Amino acid sequence: MSDLALNDARPAAQAAAKPDLHKKPHVSMVAVFLLFLVSGIGYAAYGIFTDTQSVGEPLAISALLLLGVALMIALGFEFVNGFHDTANAVATVIYTHSLPPLTAVIWSGVFNFLGVLVSTGAVAYSVITLLPVDLILQVGSAAGYAMIFALLIAAIIWNLATWSMGIPNSSSHCLIGSIMGVGLTNELLAPAGQATSGVDWTQAMSVGKALLFSPVVGFALSALLLLLLKAVVPVPKLYQEPKGKTPWWIRGILILTCTGVSFAHGGNDGQKGMGLIMLILIGVAPTAYALNRTMPDSSTPAFVDITSKAKWVFAAHAQGAQQVSPNDARGLIGTALKTRNLNRPDVFAALASLSDEVANGVKSYGSISRVPAAATANMRNDMYLAADAIRLLPEAGAKLEPGDAAILKNYRTSLEDGTRFIPTWVKVSVAIALGLGTMVGWRRIVVTVGERIGKQHLTYAQGASAELVAAGTILGAEFYGMPVSTTHILSSGVAGTMAANGSGLQTGTIRNIVLAWVLTLPAAMLIAGLLYMMFHAVI
Repeated sequence: MSDLALNDARPAAQAAAKPDLHKKPHVSMVAVFLLFLVSGIGYAAYGIFTDTQSVGEPLAISALLLLGVALMIALGFEFVNGFHDTANAVATVIYTHSLPPLTAVIWSGVFNFLGVLVSTGAVAYSVITLLPVDLILQVGSAAGYAMIFALLIAAIIWNLATWSMGIPNSSSHCLIGSIMGVGLTNELLAPAGQATSGVDWTQAMSVGKALLFSPVVGFALSALLLLLLKAVVPVPKLYQEPKGKTPWWIRGILILTCTGVSFAHGGNDGQKGMGLIMLILIGVAPTAYALNRTMPDSSTPAFVDITSKAKWVFAAHAQGAQQVSPNDARGLIGTALKTRNLNRPDVFAALASLSDEVANGVKSYGSISRVPAAATANMRNDMYLAADAIRLLPEAGAKLEPGDAAILKNYRTSLEDGTRFIPTWVKVSVAIALGLGTMVGWRRIVVTVGERIGKQHLTYAQGASAELVAAGTILGAEFYGMPVSTTHILSSGVAGTMAANGSGLQTGTIRNIVLAWVLTLPAAMLIAGLLYMMFHAVI
């Protein structure tokens, strides 16, 4: 029997329980939407102007135009992410009649906004570590812009393609695929004999495991939670199709779970755009954004002390290798990072030299915040090279004593504190883009999650179980700095509750969702690779 026939065969009472998804917003809501949109763009422009003026780096008109285009693409990705992914969060409250559709999407948008604002930034920089190191160090070059444009536009294209078919798809999965496509193409385009970094496969596998594990967690834990609820909360109303007025306490539970998923989604997914925006800003205005200018002068003694300790650890593992100049050290470490061949005495000697160079620079200027414009790019690149090398040393087979490992971990943290920061205006701009995106184009995905996954109407307990598991999983992933898919977790969670409840699954929809998940990585890689090749040739 076809899915259409299954839908037609459903009881009339169920059809009557469907929410009205086509109610038009009042003109005042449209006005508020446009006000927020204009305010977000204006605040971003103000933030860029004040940041660049404060460091004496006013931007040329051409640089401003390039920056504007890049930021619009990055914020466009977050906007599409909003209506594509967050529709999953509101489907349960809409189909259980806990909130009217328009109220639900506005509510979700607000908590997506708040989730972005309080996010830590850990996920943002976890995604960036997947990018080729040579493109990160030269993000202001033509190849750097080609990378940013290619991976963002590829992610937007695939997201819109799956959205147009009403298929819940992961923006995180899509972005990771785009990054991998750019990395592989960057490696293919490198001149013969030149060491060029491609994909950090170890980091890619770590992120990939989180993305692949999340739907399994969503399905299994949501099913188990529903069965547990049936055992300990024997309230028949919870396990029946929504009919008539929803009891206030059930509505409260479902609104709370929707709020949790929306907040968690903002905190996790919003960071991906923030990380890429920071790369764009570093490329266009390095003096303002390459180093963390908010670090106080009082942090300098501790930074110099941990750098000195790290230098001695590096020197102890250099095993008599010749000392190298800072300039030679940069090239040696850069090549070692590209080839992942780090566990060598000469690399440790180079790290000792580079660490000494960084410490001397910070001491001479007084603090990281006082590094002058002419020295900013080199300082940032030196700090990034050292931090990335320390991150990869264990994977390269370096054997470190526990005390030495702890010193290098603290040193890496200090280096990252000096280069990893996100201005308030970036957070606000991304929050507005994600929040407003939540309120546009949500119907397609909502209908799929609410009607087309199971053969029966979603019950109160099913909606609450799926969203509780989704919120908990996403918040846990954010704590560990791992990007996960809200879409994967929530839609598989709904499927898990349908299976546990004996409601049956619509195989056609499940097949399409799984197919989209399987194809997302290779499709995004292919689109991003082709775009990178094209942009690399013309920029």
